[in-house]
This record gives sequence, C-alpha cells and structure tokens, in this order.
Amino acid sequence: MNNKLVILSIAAFSLTACKKEAPKQDGPKTFPVVSVESKNIVGYQTFPATIQGRVNNDVRAKIQGYITQVLVDEGQYVTKGQPLFRLETNILTENAAASKAGIGAAESTIAAAQASVNAAQVEVNKLKPLVQKNIISNVQLQTAQANLAQAQAQLQQANAAKRQAVANYKGVEANIDYSVIRAPISGVIGKLPLKAGSLVGPTDQTPLTTISDTSQIFAYFSMNEKEYFDFLEKSPGSSMPDKIKNLPMVELQLANGSLYPEKGTIEAITGQIDPTTGTIQFRVAFSNEQKLLSNGNSGTIRFPQHYDNVLVVPESATYEQQGIVYVYKVEKDTAKNVVVNVIDRIDNLALIKSGINKGEIIVAAGIGGLKPGTAIKKKPVKMDSLVQSIKPKF
Repeated sequence: MNNKLVILSIAAFSLTACKKEAPKQDGPKTFPVVSVESKNIVGYQTFPATIQGRVNNDVRAKIQGYITQVLVDEGQYVTKGQPLFRLETNILTENAAASKAGIGAAESTIAAAQASVNAAQVEVNKLKPLVQKNIISNVQLQTAQANLAQAQAQLQQANAAKRQAVANYKGVEANIDYSVIRAPISGVIGKLPLKAGSLVGPTDQTPLTTISDTSQIFAYFSMNEKEYFDFLEKSPGSSMPDKIKNLPMVELQLANGSLYPEKGTIEAITGQIDPTTGTIQFRVAFSNEQKLLSNGNSGTIRFPQHYDNVLVVPESATYEQQGIVYVYKVEKDTAKNVVVNVIDRIDNLALIKSGINKGEIIVAAGIGGLKPGTAIKKKPVKMDSLVQSIKPKF
C-alpha cells in the first residue's frame, strides 16, 4: 500500500513539472508596414557612350621629306595656321634657285625675240611704200612680212617659256611652304607617333597627328531595335525631326561615376539600323568650354524617364514566383498576397501600375518566411526612411 502511494506521488510530481516546463504559445509576429504612396519619380535609361571632338582632323604631309623639327607637344592647344612640323628643304631650295634662274633665262630670250620682232617690223614698214611706188617688187615685202611673223612666233614661244618657268618656280615655292606643316584647325594635339628624322609623305597611312576641336564634344550611343521602337512610341511628335526636337536633355556620367556638369542635347539619329550590330546610333552634343572632356573619352548617357503620380512601394516589399510579382497586403491584421504589375524599379522603389491602391497597407520588409493568411502585428514605418536605410553606402 505504501509503495503504491509513493508511485502515485512521483507521477503527480512529474506531471506538475511537465506542465511548468511547457513553452508558452507566442502571439502574432511583428512586421514593418507602410502605406502605398504616389510620387513623381525620375528614372534613367543608361547607354554606354564614346566621346569625340566636334571636328577631328588628321594632319598629313603634302610632300615627301624628313622631319627636322617637331614644334608642338601632345595635348597642346594650337590655333589654325600654327606651325607643327618642319621638313628638310635642302633639295627644294636648290630647285627653287634653278627655277628662278630659268625665269631669268626666259626673260633674256623674250628680250632677244622682241628685238627680232622690232627689227622685222621696221623692215616691213620700210618696204611697204617702196612697193606701193613700184620701186621694188612685192616679193621682197612678202619675205620681210614672213620674217616678221616668224619673229612674232618666237616671241610667243619665249613668253610661254617664261610662264612655264614662273609656274615651276611657284610650284617649288609651294613645296617649300608645304615643308612647314601647319594646323588645319584650332584644337588639341593628339599623339605624336613620328619624331624628328622620320620620313613622311602624302601617302602615309599613319597621320603625323590628329587635332581635335573639343570646344563642343559629341557623345555617341546606340539602341537596339526594341529600345529604338519603344523610344519612337513614347516620344511625342509626328515625324522624326519633331521627336528629336521634343526629346529631353540627357546627362553624361563619366568613367569615375561623377556626372558631367553640363546637360546634352540629342541632335541626330542615324537613318538606318547597323546590320552587323542590330543597333541605331544617336549623337548628343555637350558644351565643353572648360575642356574637361577629351577626344576618346568614354562615359554613360543617362536618358531621363518621368513617372508622374505613380504608385510606389519599397522593393523589399515585393517578391516573385514564376515570373509573377506579389506584395503582402494587410487586411484586419492578416497578410494576404496580391499580384501587382511592376513597371519599373528605381532607387529601391518598385513602381506599380496595378494590383494595389493608394493608401492600402502592405508589409514593407522581412517577407521571406511570411505565408498568405498569416496574422501579423503591424509596426508602421515611413517609406522614405526604409528606402534610405537599404541604399548602399560607399
């Protein structure tokens, strides 16, 4: 009897201990929630761009010769007509002297021919009255006239020889002038691949240098066919010139991530798709008064896209299953997943076209383990503070 009482006491004590150790049931889990808002948002399409000067002029030699002097340095700003290189002129100088001597010889020939013409003319003038008075025969006059014509022909030949000699001299002088290679435009000197002593000529494939007028620069970027047709549909205007005229100003992001201080204007679009790349090219003009940009720079064009009065939610409030995007809407402290149509994602915000309405409450973050129909405890937070807190900081 005593043993039975002990066993019952132990059992009762064990049952009481188990009841005390049993865990308490937790209440609904707390989640941050926000109210769906509408905002004016500016997003950006980005396109890699190459940068070129307004004019890029290759400098080449007009005559063949050895470089004797390089008068400029890479990166130097030069003005139109400024000497850049000098070529060897020894042979040209000798040719010029010979051509000048040829002009002197031609002038001497002209003087002799003119004297012959004058003498022949005197003879003709003397014989004419004698023939008229029948003192001499007409044959003598005809002979004198033939001599005059011959002398005049020789004078014409001498004049032609002088003109040829003058042309030769001017040609040599021009070549001497071409031996000083000058800047065809004002701009910045590029690379100088050839140094003093190099033989250069007009048929060389490699230019002596390139001068870039960078007072204004052009940034070139391309769109694929889909992007291009989307652009045509969204851009106001009935014709291509109208659409280009109505395009917004664009921004240029430099290679270091900073924004160029001046905005650019889209000036032209190529008239056809490049068959090798399937893209169409745009040209954007930027002012470059401070000469911050150089020919050959790279960057990224930021094309603005404005969304007025669009519904927004934090990106952290969305999740995707099989290509469908959901958010958890809170109704009577219960989370219900609803399908939303996201039109863009900008700065950690999802822009919503349909599926929820302004003012509705949604779960803002921490939805990884949340199930539809789960009871939750709401913790209201401000959308801006939530979005800012999850932006990366560098």
